[in-house]
Amino acid sequence: MPEAAHHISSAVISVRPGNLQDVLTELSKLDGVEVHATGNSKIVVVIEGPNTGVLGDRLTRMALLDGVISANMVYEHIDKQEVAET
Repeated sequence: MPEAAHHISSAVISVRPGNLQDVLTELSKLDGVEVHATGNSKIVVVIEGPNTGVLGDRLTRMALLDGVISANMVYEHIDKQEVAET
C-alpha cells in the first residue's frame, strides 16, 4: 500500500529586542505555523506540512521576517499513514 506523510517540526526563532510583537503578528499569518512559547526574545514554533520542502520554505520565510536574527529547525517528525488504493 502507498504511504502518505505528514511532517511536523519545531523551530526556535531569535528576534531583536523590541521586535517580538511584530514578529508574532507576522507568524500568525503563516499557514501551518503555530507559536507555542515566547520569552527572552525567542519564539518556539511548530510547523506542519506535507513534506520537508514545505517546512523548509516556511522556515526560510520566518528567517527573512523583519526583526528576526535567526530561525533554526530543532526537530522533525514524519507521520506516515497507509493510503488505501482505489
